[in-house]
Amino acid sequence: MKRTIVVLFALVAVLFCLAACGGGERLYVFNWGDYLDEDIFDEFEKETGIRVIYETYDSNETMYAKIKPGNASYDVAFPSDYMIEKMIKEDMLEKIDLGNIPNLEHIGNSFMNMPYDRENEYSVPYMWGTVGILYNTDMVSEPVDSWNILWDEKYKGQIFMYDSQRDAFAPALKKLGFSVNTTDSDELQQAKNELIFQKPLVQAYLGDSVKDKMVGNEGALAVVYSGDAIYAIFENPSLDYALPVEGSNLWFDAMVIPKGAKNKANAEKFINFMCEPKIALANTEYVGYSTVNLTAYDMLADDIKYDDVYWPDVNLLENCEVFIDLGSFTAEYDKAWTEVMAATP
Repeated sequence: MKRTIVVLFALVAVLFCLAACGGGERLYVFNWGDYLDEDIFDEFEKETGIRVIYETYDSNETMYAKIKPGNASYDVAFPSDYMIEKMIKEDMLEKIDLGNIPNLEHIGNSFMNMPYDRENEYSVPYMWGTVGILYNTDMVSEPVDSWNILWDEKYKGQIFMYDSQRDAFAPALKKLGFSVNTTDSDELQQAKNELIFQKPLVQAYLGDSVKDKMVGNEGALAVVYSGDAIYAIFENPSLDYALPVEGSNLWFDAMVIPKGAKNKANAEKFINFMCEPKIALANTEYVGYSTVNLTAYDMLADDIKYDDVYWPDVNLLENCEVFIDLGSFTAEYDKAWTEVMAATP
């Protein structure tokens, strides 16, 4: 009898624990490195009883390759515009029930019904920004207003480029006067040759670590996302950011639910949670990227809210383009990028 009572008490304790912990529920989130304030996970768990299991990636292509086989156990991911378009075409995403996302009311209308998801069926906007040049004013004396400066031999060994084919090709294509979405083989070959010619000047091709390299005065010039520029400038006032006159990439990232996600209902709870103004504010303040949440934007300090890097004037975006899915021509970019990486400096 005593043993039975002990077992019953143990069972009750386990059930109590499971109830307190949300039944042991888990949510698997796959995101870019350093792209949200991880402290919010505790608040999400406190509100819902759902524990977040968090993994990161360094490029859209890495994320795609891991989710494409269909056996990756992720419930929420954060791809960019062109990759969302590609994943929709390949039936890799679940439709999101927007009725479960009441906080969508805080998202600006200009960020809805985007070309990559016209009916807002598969994605909820997260952040947006530009790609430009972060430079050290102690090392660079001339105006930084063109991509050409990344090919200036005086900065040999002081230039950082992105280790990402679309982000690397964009400066070369814009430098030549071409679209970042070109599907002209000759234009792509010209851009490839530009990158190969530039390669001896490049110190390294990097991902998230580029901002820390620039903060540490390890380079003079770097291609960076605008949010990384904001972080770097805050850490090192000698740094500044420029959008080249030839134009650049204007990008949008959003939250999606991969096809076959085991926790779709919880994924929608998390997406709604991410759209809460206080959570959106915490994330944009932490990562430095521009929020799509207008309620959170209004809560920002004026020195951030009116900063041209954080929220550029529309005139600065005149020559910028959003990446689109290139379909089968992506293979041509893959081949050209492989050749750039294999070229001897």
